[in-house]
Amino acid sequence: MDIVFERRGDGPPLLLMHGIGHRWQAWEPVIDLLAKERDVIAVDLPGFGASPPLPPGTPYDLDTAISMLREFTDRLGLDRPHVAGNSLGGLFALEAADRGLARSVTALSPAGFFTPLELRYAALVLRACRLGAGVPAATMRRLARSPRLRTLMFGMIYGRPDLIAIDTLLADAAALRGATGFEPTLRAGRRSTFRGEVPDVPVTIAWGTRDRLLRTGQAVRAQQTLPHARFVWLQGCGHVPMADDPRLVARVLLEGSSARPAQVP
Repeated sequence: MDIVFERRGDGPPLLLMHGIGHRWQAWEPVIDLLAKERDVIAVDLPGFGASPPLPPGTPYDLDTAISMLREFTDRLGLDRPHVAGNSLGGLFALEAADRGLARSVTALSPAGFFTPLELRYAALVLRACRLGAGVPAATMRRLARSPRLRTLMFGMIYGRPDLIAIDTLLADAAALRGATGFEPTLRAGRRSTFRGEVPDVPVTIAWGTRDRLLRTGQAVRAQQTLPHARFVWLQGCGHVPMADDPRLVARVLLEGSSARPAQVP
């Protein structure tokens, strides 16, 4: 199937996957920083952003996601690229690495480490965010001019929504509202827990200290599940941390896909 993607830079390939309801532009704050050292490929997952939904009857589960990634990387001629993802994309990245499709994996607040109660909470918050995304754009723009209201509207997802341009927030809301893959992915989430070990692959897990969607107890669980992984706290960052602190997130992604420390000015 056709996957919409953005590709920039030169160097070892680094595949980036966004979270549920988002789009490749979630990575825009860090792409140019990464592209100085990596061939960066940021995708719209099926049913999100500009990518079409999966064919009717195809489940939005881990097996489908990995098959899609294998087909996509084969089409681009990528041999075990470095992979990174946020939230749902982080779970997909870990699963891809566990199945031998990745050279390294960096997961930012990955899904898949929740209890049933934590999953119900996250689903409730996400559905509420999608409902709120239905507010007319003109009204949302007017409300978002207030820093306090902007935080109320977007603070469950971003740690610092005040740092994000209003036009970007409105486009994110439109992408969430129009995501045909949202509900089937959320339903499949009940069966999408990570049970792998990711042997023989460098693993980095990073978690925002202000993540209000997948709370820090899940970060501890991820550490316990993958004790060999490098773990990083993203200070002051929310669930989607790329715009909260682009240089910090870019450094973590470069270090996660490199054997040497990265230098991001």
